[in-house]
Amino acid sequence: MSIRIALDNPPEFYTNLDFISGRVILALNRPETIGNVIVKLEGESRTALMIPNAGDRDDLYRHRAPGGNIGNIVTENHKILYRVFQAYPDDGAALPFQPGQHEFKFNFKMPLNNICHDPKAMSSLLGIGGLGGSGFRTMDGTKQLMLQHVKATLPPSLTGFPQEAEIRYYIKVTIQRPGFFKENWRYQVGFKFLPIEPPRPAKTTQEAFARRPFAFRPRAPNTHQSVRKSLFGSSKASSANLAADNASQLPPSVEVSARVPFPSIITCNEPLPLRLIARKLAPTATTAADQQQVYVTALEIALVGYTQVRVQSLQHTERTAWVVLSAPALRPPVALSFGSSPAAAADADAEFEIPSALWKDRRLPNTVAPSFRTCNLARRYEIEIMVTLSWGLPSSSSSGSNKQLPPQSITLPLKLSKVDVYSGINPPKELVIAHSSTTATATTRPPNPPPRPSQQQTQQQRPPQQQHDPLYPPQLGPQGNAYDDAPPPSYDEAMADQLAGPAARPAYSGVTAENAPSTMPAEKS
Repeated sequence: MSIRIALDNPPEFYTNLDFISGRVILALNRPETIGNVIVKLEGESRTALMIPNAGDRDDLYRHRAPGGNIGNIVTENHKILYRVFQAYPDDGAALPFQPGQHEFKFNFKMPLNNICHDPKAMSSLLGIGGLGGSGFRTMDGTKQLMLQHVKATLPPSLTGFPQEAEIRYYIKVTIQRPGFFKENWRYQVGFKFLPIEPPRPAKTTQEAFARRPFAFRPRAPNTHQSVRKSLFGSSKASSANLAADNASQLPPSVEVSARVPFPSIITCNEPLPLRLIARKLAPTATTAADQQQVYVTALEIALVGYTQVRVQSLQHTERTAWVVLSAPALRPPVALSFGSSPAAAADADAEFEIPSALWKDRRLPNTVAPSFRTCNLARRYEIEIMVTLSWGLPSSSSSGSNKQLPPQSITLPLKLSKVDVYSGINPPKELVIAHSSTTATATTRPPNPPPRPSQQQTQQQRPPQQQHDPLYPPQLGPQGNAYDDAPPPSYDEAMADQLAGPAARPAYSGVTAENAPSTMPAEKS
């Protein structure tokens, strides 16, 4: 006997509204009686954390260490997706199967949102007899009813945190064999999932930015050169040389800013829409413009993801960085050119944009998952930039005249927080229209005027402050973005059966081995 699942034209990964169809291929080497062939479409978000010691006040979490005591581990498993398809029998009659190969077709459609937030859906999956009295056991939803849930779009497949967190999607088949001493046959296959992106807000000319000003240290006057010039030159020439030397010692003041379009949205497998701009904060003496030249000698751009793991009241944040650009020594260095004319030198607000050719062709790695939020896991992103400025060229590349002026270097850190990463899978137009109409209805609906309370009642019935889950602050929830003011329309409300999933989709390798064994600890019964 052998079982396998053959998917029809499987893509690299599935997304919302995709049709998933295939066949269960059963090969028998002897006659067998089969009662049911049940195919399930499942998605699980699993987390595990270690209970801290009673006297440990520094850390509020412990992630599972290899070989740790299983008694100190608490787990939480959310069935974010659960659908059942009965592939056999169609008419309720079970027949004996002869030796040979037999096929059973199935088909599903990926929904938009998770299922565990719906108590009606969970209560319908309780116990035995969920398939028309066939006696086949379905998922026990009692545990799901005891957990805290949020309604959100299905999250992407996620691995890389062994024994701590993972999100996996499966197609499972169970072949029931009637008989008290006969075991059921089971088989499963995993698949990658990447959600469609929410409707994008309208483009604006606004930019989110992070900026940092800096002034170099004043250089000590070159007394040796000044004395030499005063001995062998005229007093008038010496005064001019001394003035030029003093001007060359003045430290330049520069402000570097990183800017991205607002709202701050970047896309998987696409370059960063980033601009780096240097602004002069103090005017430059025209006689010492060459001596006050500032260079960009190094640049590093990284996308940093924070995965927030929660199990009951325990929480932990994992930090992961993807280097987009690493240039520890730019050759040649980028000179901050604010203009060579006297008017440009006297302008204290002159700006220079660092050429984006350094990073415009650097796409985000295909292992970057989009931002998401589910019941026990969340992912948010920041952009971290390190810009190294030098007043004067390094000694290895300095000319003879500049060797007397040792260069000064400073590394400025810039951070762009609250950056959303989108999957790059555009939602169907019908979904955008349905979402827009739902949002407009919720926005324009006039509220019912409440009864006018007295002054004493107003003082006594002040509304309490809204409490937020520390794992999911308001900027990650509906208050964070304009398009999240209203919950996304459900699968049954917004979509028709004939609406297929998007065709265009980027490359994604967030899960390198979707059929690898799970590394999560077993749940306690």
